Amino acid sequence: MMVNRDEAEKAISTLIRYIEGETAYSREGLLNTPQRVIDSFDELFSGYGKEPGVILDATFNSEGYDGIVLLRDIEFHSTCEHHLQPFQGRAHIAYIPTDRIVGISKLARILDIHARRLQNQERITKSIADDLEEHLGPLGCAVILEASHGCMHCRGVMKQNSIMTTSAMRGVFFDKSTARTELMQLIRSPSIS
Repeated sequence: MMVNRDEAEKAISTLIRYIEGETAYSREGLLNTPQRVIDSFDELFSGYGKEPGVILDATFNSEGYDGIVLLRDIEFHSTCEHHLQPFQGRAHIAYIPTDRIVGISKLARILDIHARRLQNQERITKSIADDLEEHLGPLGCAVILEASHGCMHCRGVMKQNSIMTTSAMRGVFFDKSTARTELMQLIRSPSIS
């Protein structure tokens, strides 16, 4: 059953009363918080209802290019489905085309589609690799995510400097260590200033 906006705002009001107790809404700063939270949720969770295939189906002839295509250091933000805490980091998405390539902004867009849902990092990583395989049919694809998780920083173990890394290697990136090595060298190469 779909929840409408009024019901969602009431749920946020209930949470504020849970946190603030009897003094809830005694401060001006909280008066419109339920509406602002729902506006924020509409943006943070805008990945629902979007299909990566629609984006990845707009391809171009590779014109014989058979090297690594890598978009690295793509910043992303997501929300952990376990504690509703934010996590953010950077992604590196690569593939080796067979006959079709995709515009580079499309790689960032599929990351955003998956990240803008209630998620775990492992699922985002795997889903992007699945999408690349299904829609581009590359010789290989690789997805590496490095992220800092709010649920590790501000609750529980409180490890401030921890970074979680996940990877999905498919095709030649899984089968051939030379392809993996070349990819990792490209990821670690100095950035353009």
